[in-house]
Amino acid sequence: MISAGQKVIQQWYKQKNWKQFPFQKEMEEVYLSGYSGLLNAPTGSGKTYALFLPFLADYINKNPDTYQTQKNNGLLMLWITPLRALTNDIRKAMQEACDEIGLPWRIMTRTGDTSAADKAALKKKLPEVLLTTPESLHLMLAQKEYAKVFKGLQVLVCDEWHELLGTKRGVQVELGLTRLKGLAAADKEQLIAGSKQEGQLSTANRKLKIWGISATIGNLEQAAEVLLGNDFPPEQVKMVRANVDKKLLIESVIPESIENYSWAGHIGVKLLPQVMDIVAKSKTTLIFTNTRSQSEIWYHAIIDNYPEYAGIMAMHHGSLDNELRNWVEQALHAEALKLVVCTSSLDLGVDFRPVDTVIQVGSPKGVARFMQRAGRSGHHPGAISKAYYVPTHSLELLEGAALKSAIKKGVFESRDPMLLTYDVLIQYMVTLAVSDGFRADDLYQEIKTSFAFADLRREEFNQLLDFIVNGGKTLAQYDEFLKVEVENGLFKVNSRRVAMRHRLSIGTITSELSIRVKWLSGGSLGTLEEGFIAKLKPGNTFWFAGRSLEFVKVKDMTAYVKKSKAQKGLIPSWAGGRMPLSSQLSAVFRDKLDEVANGIETDIEVKELKPLFDLQAKLSHLPQSHEFLIESFESREGHHLIFYPFEGRLVHEGMASLLAYRISRIKPASFSIAMNDYGFELLTDEDIPIEEALEDVAFFSIENLIEDIQHSLNANEMARRKFRDIAHIGGLIFTGYPGQQIKNKHLQASTSLLFEVFNEYEPDNLLVRQAYNEALAFQLEEFRLRAALQRISSQNIILKTIERPTPFSFPIMVDSLGRERLTTESLEDRIARMARQYDVDDNAERPAPRSRKTGILRKKGF
Repeated sequence: MISAGQKVIQQWYKQKNWKQFPFQKEMEEVYLSGYSGLLNAPTGSGKTYALFLPFLADYINKNPDTYQTQKNNGLLMLWITPLRALTNDIRKAMQEACDEIGLPWRIMTRTGDTSAADKAALKKKLPEVLLTTPESLHLMLAQKEYAKVFKGLQVLVCDEWHELLGTKRGVQVELGLTRLKGLAAADKEQLIAGSKQEGQLSTANRKLKIWGISATIGNLEQAAEVLLGNDFPPEQVKMVRANVDKKLLIESVIPESIENYSWAGHIGVKLLPQVMDIVAKSKTTLIFTNTRSQSEIWYHAIIDNYPEYAGIMAMHHGSLDNELRNWVEQALHAEALKLVVCTSSLDLGVDFRPVDTVIQVGSPKGVARFMQRAGRSGHHPGAISKAYYVPTHSLELLEGAALKSAIKKGVFESRDPMLLTYDVLIQYMVTLAVSDGFRADDLYQEIKTSFAFADLRREEFNQLLDFIVNGGKTLAQYDEFLKVEVENGLFKVNSRRVAMRHRLSIGTITSELSIRVKWLSGGSLGTLEEGFIAKLKPGNTFWFAGRSLEFVKVKDMTAYVKKSKAQKGLIPSWAGGRMPLSSQLSAVFRDKLDEVANGIETDIEVKELKPLFDLQAKLSHLPQSHEFLIESFESREGHHLIFYPFEGRLVHEGMASLLAYRISRIKPASFSIAMNDYGFELLTDEDIPIEEALEDVAFFSIENLIEDIQHSLNANEMARRKFRDIAHIGGLIFTGYPGQQIKNKHLQASTSLLFEVFNEYEPDNLLVRQAYNEALAFQLEEFRLRAALQRISSQNIILKTIERPTPFSFPIMVDSLGRERLTTESLEDRIARMARQYDVDDNAERPAPRSRKTGILRKKGF
């Protein structure tokens, strides 16, 4: 028998002439039965309504006679999203459903973009449903008497949970949930009897439902466990899978002549004519690039070569002014744009129904990321998603074949949760102290229910308490670090200055210090990193937000510009732009390479790449799955060794330094290192004793791995770079007030000084330990490095001495041009010169191979 609420929802579906999907019906039954859990649904499948409508049905069931008149319910549902842009579409969809059903509810948002007036209105009267971000949730927890806001909360939904999992923002959500669960489980009798102690915030004794929405990732069950925490009974948890047959058409854009297509590059504009043919045949297209610099270059190239797109084309990335981004999103909804060049800023579930085509420029480096972007087209149930893959160099075509194969096999990346992030915990503890305070024993037990801090020891927690109250062992003499006071067991911030500065610093997103870019005449274009602006002189021209700009001056952390008519100019660069190949995609890539080596040519991409692979085989070798290829050759630069693990650039960075160190134990040498996602190069002035190194069974061994990594890399410097972000999140440094930010060089000096002080006087400091752990786990991907070494140690080592760069090695050597050196040549000129030197330029006739020495060494029995 269906309930009153279900009848209302069914009637609403009929009015909309929509059909309820099986997973939506399952979600309704599970929700109304009182479960919490995770909804696994692809983008564009109706996942928002799948969770929101059962919530409405539950409310109607509880208020069958008054649901259309009952007002002032307070906050009933909290909906967390990782991106501010997501809240607008979701709010509109929810408000439309409420209005049509007859619920007199308000659906509102609270994000960093919410005006001060709207935030004040939220305080006066809470909506029934509030959409917010992890940062804004913690800002709410930093307000006095915040428990009153959440006293009637029935459900918390974390949308796009897969995007937050494995990040410090995800840990923020976990910690916020421990507090909300604590409030929900508080003793109602205690509140009624008036025995509530200060700092022991109680509400009503109700059960808070928690639901996550996630796209497909490799560890969905663990994702649910992380979200719900350790205290959730397994029998109260359900996993609902959409199993929607989302039709996805993927096609690689093949260069007209693979022999003449670049062996190296990261822009891909050579295929612009073919890309624009696709755009012309589509209604609305999103061109995804992997970096903001790349999006600026593509926008510029399209305007230069296809001026007819002016007015119907726009750009969207995270550094553009919020008003510009909002305008682009609204114009997409209104079908006023035919083309948008964008980055990951449009990855997530924004509903752009007019979009029928997605073009991905360059490898997305991950299967799940490509699926997410492809889902931007045909973004409604039953629609077909069309995605085109544009390689930026020839070998990237094989990544296209690997992507299609991985999607077909259902191979998706896992998102490993972050553990014991002390900087986030310190920030959270001060957040609670800023509002109504906390008691140590209660907070410790509450934090332990989270997945991230299940293994937090009491002595570590006590260290953190000592740190926020007394500055720890090292900083006790500096008042700036003594933020929290203890009164009758209650930890509380009493200083208004400390409270204000803390609220301004809440969040875990750290980046290079940004400078706002404004017209001299007024109006904002967005933000650029301080390092880029610092290199400009008045009169310099650069391209930003799709415009040619002349730099005028910097004043009060604002760069003032005016329009320029110059056709050429600098393109801004942003730190952290290049993503490494994921472990799942790299494994499928190696499988595809094995197919090539064994003559299996089922993919169109592999067939088209046959001339390149034939040349690789002639000049060197095509490694099979049981083989590991090393190439050696000499040039005017020195002696080159090139290794091909095909494991991604972060793993290669660590492996290159490790193997260079192990070689130097045989013969001292100074190495220059370059790498890409396929392999890495070791370059030195002297002959490299590689044969002797390979005879040592410990060369690829994982024994003493951490110790060797610390010897081979400047572990101190890597940890110091990580410590800068940790110090920011943990509140050790203050970046400044809005419009009055502290200069980047001063922040770097402050964090470096703190790092040195802790290293010398407090080596057991938890934040320093965290910095070293993060450097290993995230900068070097130590776990993947360990697994790659184990795989290589069981393979046959193929050592080839070659006369000239191969198709595999040339892209790595182009990456080596980024090494610091004094030169007056542009990067393009240097690549062209290198191509001529090695006779591998686009139109050169390929000479027959000349090999001086070939060796096959087997790991057992050299």
